Amino acid sequence: MTDAARNAVSGPSSETAPWPKEIRVRRADRCLDVDFDDGTMVSLPAELLRVESPSAEVQGHNAAQKVLVAGKRNVAIAEVDTVGHYAIRIRFDDGHATGLFTWRYLYDLGHRQSEIMDRYSAALSAAGMSRDA
Repeated sequence: MTDAARNAVSGPSSETAPWPKEIRVRRADRCLDVDFDDGTMVSLPAELLRVESPSAEVQGHNAAQKVLVAGKRNVAIAEVDTVGHYAIRIRFDDGHATGLFTWRYLYDLGHRQSEIMDRYSAALSAAGMSRDA
């Protein structure tokens, strides 16, 4: 993470959304750790972040357009940059770098990651696809 990314996470807590106190990339583990001001700590696998990227490329412009992204089990986080005081942009080693991960989105992914990964694995299986490249 750049120094700018580290500095931008310090700011006042929001009444409507959790505020990150610290964001760390654990490259060896391929995950993003976020500590929020409400005491919540989440560890988000790069694969989850990549396949649930909030980009139009992945999410489409409505729920029916969502793309099932396969083969990302070993994707890694190449870089993280802050966007204003509300989000980060993650650049993955597969070249994907669109979509803004807001604090609320990261918080929600952290709380629902087991459910999301279960649903993702089932969808891949039903489509005859795999998490592996």
